[in-house]
Amino acid sequence: MIELKTSVAEEVLRAATRTGGDFAEIFLEDSVGNSVTMRSGKIETVSTNRIHGAGIRVFNGTNVIYCDTNDTTREGLIRCAEQAAAAVNAGAGTEIAPFNVRHAERPEEIRRLPTDVSAREKAEKVRACEAAGRAVSPEITQVVAGYSDSIQDVLIANTEGVFVTDRRVRGRLHCNAVAAAGGENQTGSCNPGASMGFEIFDSRVDPEATGKEAARQAVTMLHAPACPAGVMPVVIDSGFGGVIFHEACGHSLEATSVAFHLSEFSDKIGQKIAADCVTAVDDGTLTGEWGSIHVDDEGMETNRLVLIQNGILINYMIDKMGGRRMGMAPTGSARRQSYGWAPTSRMRSTFICAGEDDEDEMIATMGDGLYAKEMGGGSVNPSTGEFNFSVREGYLVKGGKILHPVRGASLIGRGSEVLIKIDRVGRNLRLSQGVCGSASGSVPVDVGQPMIRVSSLTVGGQ
Repeated sequence: MIELKTSVAEEVLRAATRTGGDFAEIFLEDSVGNSVTMRSGKIETVSTNRIHGAGIRVFNGTNVIYCDTNDTTREGLIRCAEQAAAAVNAGAGTEIAPFNVRHAERPEEIRRLPTDVSAREKAEKVRACEAAGRAVSPEITQVVAGYSDSIQDVLIANTEGVFVTDRRVRGRLHCNAVAAAGGENQTGSCNPGASMGFEIFDSRVDPEATGKEAARQAVTMLHAPACPAGVMPVVIDSGFGGVIFHEACGHSLEATSVAFHLSEFSDKIGQKIAADCVTAVDDGTLTGEWGSIHVDDEGMETNRLVLIQNGILINYMIDKMGGRRMGMAPTGSARRQSYGWAPTSRMRSTFICAGEDDEDEMIATMGDGLYAKEMGGGSVNPSTGEFNFSVREGYLVKGGKILHPVRGASLIGRGSEVLIKIDRVGRNLRLSQGVCGSASGSVPVDVGQPMIRVSSLTVGGQ
């Protein structure tokens, strides 16, 4: 575990606030990551990386100064703190509260640290995934499979008395498959992960099933005709279908945009922004989930934060500086990629909660429309909520019956309008894993939902 004497931490914080900063923080990190990649039956890369350093952050009102260093000696930390302090000229420094020294509680049990597992054993899991994908069909021309893991040790100390250490352990399997025929190519992917050690393969991740799923998607889409364009009902399946809520609505509920009135949901706490059947949560407490955290990157305990309750906006996701700008308390939502980034408000495991509707009934009563089984990537403008997402695997529905797969579909709309148009929410919640990029770098997140139905949505196609 990472270590820093409390006496040194106090010296560093005093140096950071000596010119008048009213808050200062140390974020110390030591991380180790490993990865194995296989392409077309051959191991392509085996790599290990280490990240070690510290970031010093100073507040002066709503001004933020951030400096980082990979010299974590006493002298290096004080020098970094003095560089941050040099940007402030506001008089005397703030008081430093007595430290509450603790280690963050860990609800999950890590049985096999990734660093205790050989590269050979990791490669065996990747090989099984890659071979299973290639065996699905002779039309599979390439499978790229990989495994990655990380152990991130952090220490967070600040002038308000926070002094907490934490260890974050994660592992993930990746598989991308390409199917080809008649000059056409289609791809599929499956990338399960969890906040667990190598025991992830005992209970959460099946390498063969992962490879088969990626290949199945690719082959299915290879023979699909083009999706017709138009405005129609759309059923979006569980799991990664939640990426639409994450991107089109979640980012617009972060202080990063709300505090500057750059969100379509600014100043709407207590107002109706979604259909009555929609309750949405950002939850950092789910044991073993990819996006879960024990404490956020400002040292605040994790929690379950209700964002929308039966259509009413209840909370935003707020970091410490965002809270200052908004006049609201932080919500345990501060995250960063590494010590090289200052934290800001970010999502953890963000999803629409399970409802009461039958999934088969959703499709049977939708008339003519699109069933989006698997979503792909997309883009969104947080200030307007306008989004455009590709559908990785979609099916045409006629008269409430699924006819055949279609490709080239995209979903186009605005977050606030989609929330209101959700008229069915299924019973079976499922989460999927991803990496979200924003102002404080890339962080692991879960997206999710049960199956939902949007009464009308613009579908891009031909």
